[in-house]
Amino acid sequence: MEQIPSKYDPKATEDKWYAWWQEHKMFKSTPDKREPYTIVIPPPNVTGVLHMGHMLNNTIQDILVRRARMAGKNACWVPGTDHASIATEAKVVDKLAKEGIRKTDLTREQFLEHAWEWTHKHGGIILEQLKKLGASCDWDRTCFTMDEKRSQSVIKVFVDLYNKGLIYRGIRMVNWDPAAQTAISDEEVNHREEHGKLYYLRYRLCPPEEGYIVVATTRPETIFGDVAVCIHPNNPKTALLKGKKVIVPVVGRTVPVIEDEYVDMEFGTGFLKVTPAHDANDYMLGEKYGLEIIDVFNDNGTLNAHGLQYEGMDRFAARRQIEKDLEALGLMEKVEPYTNSVGYSERTDVPIEPKLSMQWFLKMEQLAKPALEAVENDVIHFHPVKFKNMYRHWMENVKDWNISRQLWWGHRIPAWYLPEGGYAVAETAEEALTLARRQTGRDDLQPADLKQDEDCLDTWFSSWLWPLSVFDGINRPDNPDIRYYYPTNDLVTAPEIIFFWVARMIVSGFEYRKEACFRNVYFTGIVRDKLGRKMSKSLGNSPDPVVLMDKYGADGVRMGMLLTSPAGNDLPFDEALCEQGRNFNNKIWNAFRLVKGWQPDEQAQQPLTSAQACRWFEALLNRSIVEMDDLFDKYRLSEALMSAYKLFWNEFSAWYLEMIKPACGQPIDGKTHRATLAFFEKLLQLLHPFMPFITEELWHHLRERGAGESIMISALPRAGSQNPALIDAFDRLKETVAAVRSIRQEKNIPGREPLRLLHKGEAPCPELLAAMCRLSEIVPTDTPPEGAIRFMIRTTAFFVPLEGNIDAAEELRKLETELGRQEEFLAAVEKKLSNERFIGSAPAQVVATERKKKADAESRIQTLKGQICHFHRKKC
Repeated sequence: MEQIPSKYDPKATEDKWYAWWQEHKMFKSTPDKREPYTIVIPPPNVTGVLHMGHMLNNTIQDILVRRARMAGKNACWVPGTDHASIATEAKVVDKLAKEGIRKTDLTREQFLEHAWEWTHKHGGIILEQLKKLGASCDWDRTCFTMDEKRSQSVIKVFVDLYNKGLIYRGIRMVNWDPAAQTAISDEEVNHREEHGKLYYLRYRLCPPEEGYIVVATTRPETIFGDVAVCIHPNNPKTALLKGKKVIVPVVGRTVPVIEDEYVDMEFGTGFLKVTPAHDANDYMLGEKYGLEIIDVFNDNGTLNAHGLQYEGMDRFAARRQIEKDLEALGLMEKVEPYTNSVGYSERTDVPIEPKLSMQWFLKMEQLAKPALEAVENDVIHFHPVKFKNMYRHWMENVKDWNISRQLWWGHRIPAWYLPEGGYAVAETAEEALTLARRQTGRDDLQPADLKQDEDCLDTWFSSWLWPLSVFDGINRPDNPDIRYYYPTNDLVTAPEIIFFWVARMIVSGFEYRKEACFRNVYFTGIVRDKLGRKMSKSLGNSPDPVVLMDKYGADGVRMGMLLTSPAGNDLPFDEALCEQGRNFNNKIWNAFRLVKGWQPDEQAQQPLTSAQACRWFEALLNRSIVEMDDLFDKYRLSEALMSAYKLFWNEFSAWYLEMIKPACGQPIDGKTHRATLAFFEKLLQLLHPFMPFITEELWHHLRERGAGESIMISALPRAGSQNPALIDAFDRLKETVAAVRSIRQEKNIPGREPLRLLHKGEAPCPELLAAMCRLSEIVPTDTPPEGAIRFMIRTTAFFVPLEGNIDAAEELRKLETELGRQEEFLAAVEKKLSNERFIGSAPAQVVATERKKKADAESRIQTLKGQICHFHRKKC
């Protein structure tokens, strides 16, 4: 006990044991004859820092990995980071701007030097923070999506898919992010309902016709790209305009009126302005009718030379100015409020711009089929299963993937353009030159004649290979690691990246290994504050996880995160949960100090009460082990934690320790003490995956351990006999003890005064019952004494005679006072229920509540009257 501090110090314990685990290579995994258990970390942004979502996700992963180790598996958790093209490049551009340097002032190579410098300076912070959480990753395997092996993998896959005819280049309408100045995929666009305006513009008829038509639009700043006005061929309201021409306001361009059934006759005025460069549907009309395409925006969202006097203005500033100018020119019919859906870039949170752009695409339709079948047929299991519907919808409607980004930070597209047109796709510049010479028949081509594509690949194009590339399975498809660790077991991730990442990883797994890349996907929920808002920096409602760990300890925060975190459901986080976790740490610590503080006497005989308690807790422990095994199999980790929590707090600490504790200053018999320490060890093992630090500390305090021994590689407890009958008997015992103690409290009977307990029916565990309730005797009876307090436990009636323990007159006065109060309450409830207006207008639930109040009051009154009758020694 001299070695065990009186208070638990999380920081000292956590620092000590994490260093010890790393020193002893406890997290390291190499292929052997054991069953492998593999998890690959969802790679966080290389320059990111730990947030609450990371905390939840990585706590769950660590729980699964630690439990797998204790189950005897060769557990391998591969850590790593993602280069995060858009986010990282934006940070580097911002840093350079503060230094007075523009990206356009630098060559690509110069910019990349700054990007790598930034990455080396800020990268890896989040991995160090994960260590503070207790993450038991094999840090020797740490990967980065732009390290040499991963980069080689990405380029090799691009070339392979291109050669298979699955990657192509073409002009398409894309989602353009004017802030990042790159194309983004449909999945990277968030749509929001916004209150805007609907502008009704006047397009004058071409002379000799007179008058004008009115065209409704939400985007007057795009009129510079108008090349037609479209009407529905069957709309009588617009039929007179067939074959006519109109003049685009401000621009002065003459454009034809065309007909197409695409036009919604009910929207606006029935006239649709056609701007093929800035609307996906208009683009289709443009292709159908061979219309000119006029792009009016620069890449940064300002108007270009087509915007005339508005050139250089931001698109939204131009919109406001054009509204004023059209009104001044008499070309604005009216403006109405209008709510529509606006797409925002997920990365930069600015409205995206539909834009025609030359991009690289990956054909997805055929690739998606085996990935869809794997989830549909439960080759891959989703937890919870509800996310199968979301996955199915996306995979059945999958579009070609736009894989190119107009950025410098990332994997540069391995395509080299030829002097006379065309291009060569190869893994290296040297291979591209050889290929170009073969394609053109020109052996005189030199490296300087080829120009590599300026764009880089979508970040997800590297992370979709993650389960393969972390084991170098693309470059060396038959190496020992990929053969042993692949497919991985579990993926823990958020449902919002089910399309970006989960689906695409499954696709790559079937394309390159012909099998699923993991067996289970555990979807976490969103961490929300007490008001139900998603935690974010902008709202200022997200606590710093590192500060939380400093305050409550890593184990306390881990437990706090898990207590209300069922798979797939959002987590309503409250810092009080971390406090509850810290309190549980203290409970474990104090219980351990209590048990280790008892002096065992090996010569003392084990009391019957202790023997009964040991048999009961062993059965209960076995039942809990079975229950936790089942919950883990179903990925109900939050419930598994709660099961262990209740077992320790409610059963072991509150009941078992009281049942076996020795009298003050007396030793405990050796048999009970050994059994208790054995129970404690198993409890620590069950809790270890959730709370690794305190359990490792106390496991070593239990008894001497050998060099390199650790709870994390000790065997999980296995269930033995559960003995349901014994557990049920003790449940009845606990209910009976609680009832007797409640009577003592209500009647102010001191704990040192013995009571008699009579029973009609079976009394559970009488020896323990007598000891825990300080009973002088437990006697069966068919005729309960008058004046005794009666209570029921299941089918057994118990009676506590109170003669000599209480002031009968005072007790009778209390009963009669309470009876009067209850009768007044009942009268008030009955009055309310007799009111037809209340019954007719109140919600059904409210009425039901009042009726329950009435029933409860009547029951209480009946009990009180019976007790009063007993005091008067008469039958009622």
